[in-house]
Amino acid sequence: MYELMAVIDILQLVGYQFFQHALLGGIIAALACTGVGLLLILRKEAMIADGISHTAFGGIALGLLLGIYPVVTALIVSIFAVLGISYLKRKGYAQSDAAIAVMLALGFSTGLIILSFVKGFNVELFSYLFGSILTINELDLLTVLVLGFVTMLFLGLFYKELLAITFDEQSAKLTGIPTGAFTLGFNLLVATTIVLSIKIIGIILVVALIVLPGLTALQLRRSFRQTLFASFGFGGLSVFAGIFLSALFDVATSGVIVVLAVVFFLIVVLFRRVR
Repeated sequence: MYELMAVIDILQLVGYQFFQHALLGGIIAALACTGVGLLLILRKEAMIADGISHTAFGGIALGLLLGIYPVVTALIVSIFAVLGISYLKRKGYAQSDAAIAVMLALGFSTGLIILSFVKGFNVELFSYLFGSILTINELDLLTVLVLGFVTMLFLGLFYKELLAITFDEQSAKLTGIPTGAFTLGFNLLVATTIVLSIKIIGIILVVALIVLPGLTALQLRRSFRQTLFASFGFGGLSVFAGIFLSALFDVATSGVIVVLAVVFFLIVVLFRRVR
């Protein structure tokens, strides 16, 4: 009887605006993350998501200090960070992992310094660190929708060019594709995708939403198009089911989303082993 009442309560939640916002914002973020994440995995640059998300912490703290919408400052800081990583790699000052570490350390330490001026942690900052999808407001939702639309539009319009650069950048350059411009555009897309997901999944766990669905889809060993759609499915299902299960059992939504993504990965890996 208790379980039945709980299910009824969850179904009633769908009628509330905040729950609808969570579902819509979460699925949009999941689609954007998985699309960009699959390309990052294939480019062997998946950990850039972790570096940029932690660097964005400095932007969040700066926004709270200045009284500005934190997502705006986080986006600006993230763009500078991803451009900084690209510059360090291009000039040969640091390899990819070292360049990511430099920006991560700089952004996170700067955020800690800024926090000393805003009297440490507060509830709003906590929501950005660990995600608070059930509390996103209309401004958060609008931001996710706009940034998510830009991300998906870029991936859709330049699908072939991004694919060519991902698998063989030198050959793509010889065919006339402006690889430098597309690499820059993709880097900006990474920063945008990470920032739009911070309120959904949190700075700490955003890398999981970016990497796990794509990694799970790759285990199926299908064509790139099929793998991309599979990653969309795994990411969207993780968020959709995670929101409902977290509401049902009253636990942290971001944690449930990531655990489900890991479970899907393990199921697919086991499925491949027994075939």
